[in-house]
Amino acid sequence: MSILETFPNKVKKRDYKIDIVCPEFTSLCPATGQPDFGEIRISYVPDKLCVELKSLKLYIYSFRDVGEFHEHVTNKILDDFVKACKPKSAIVTGDFNVRGGIKTVVKAEYDKKFKNKKL
Repeated sequence: MSILETFPNKVKKRDYKIDIVCPEFTSLCPATGQPDFGEIRISYVPDKLCVELKSLKLYIYSFRDVGEFHEHVTNKILDDFVKACKPKSAIVTGDFNVRGGIKTVVKAEYDKKFKNKKL
């Protein structure tokens, strides 16, 4: 798994939101081994650190050969993201393509004030 790198947030005097869209997410279905495609959206309010985008791209690409369910992969991305940049808040949404007539959208949320805010 690729490592998420960060850089210092130079605008700490105000809260602001960063939205990142990764439209070419690919992983493997752990049950069938078939590829799953989707879009990962990350929205966060940085604290002291911001995520470096090239490292995020490589991190997202590292899932291509990993067999993982949509629910777990979305939560893993959130956990790794929070561990790397320790944001004030973050939401990771996995919007996966239709497979077998079923579409899955998984949303995982983190809030530093509450450690694990309920949706």
